[in-house]
This record gives sequence, structure tokens and C-alpha cells, in this order.
Amino acid sequence: MILQSVITCPQCGTAKSETMPTDACQFFYVCTGCGERLRPKHGDCCVFCSFGSVPCPPIQAERTGAVDAASCCRC
Repeated sequence: MILQSVITCPQCGTAKSETMPTDACQFFYVCTGCGERLRPKHGDCCVFCSFGSVPCPPIQAERTGAVDAASCCRC
């Protein structure tokens, strides 16, 4: 499981490595460059799936076939 993801702001292009939570999806992220409040794109469960270099841990687990994976992503 990869827990580091680089979030890139679509407004200003600032990229920052962040540690993803393993127990929940992250719905908001404030860019450290311009202050833009990022939200997931339509159809994505979290900001890491929309703007990160690596999808969130629940989606990673789902892709590997782990049991009960991505339950937080099916709200």
C-alpha cells in the first residue's frame, strides 16, 4: 500500500507530497500555494483520486481485490 501521494493544484500548479489517511477518504484539501480549496471531481471519492499521483488507500485495496475495500468510498 502506497501512503504518499503528490497533490497538484489545478489552479496554480503547486505540487506537494502528502500522507493519505488509511481509514477515510479526504474530501477537502487547501492548496499551500494559492489557498484554493480542492474538492473531488465528479465521480471520484476524494481529493487524492482527483488530484493526487496515487489513488487513496481504499481504492488501492479495491484494485488489489482486498475484502471490504473502499467501503468509505461508496457513500
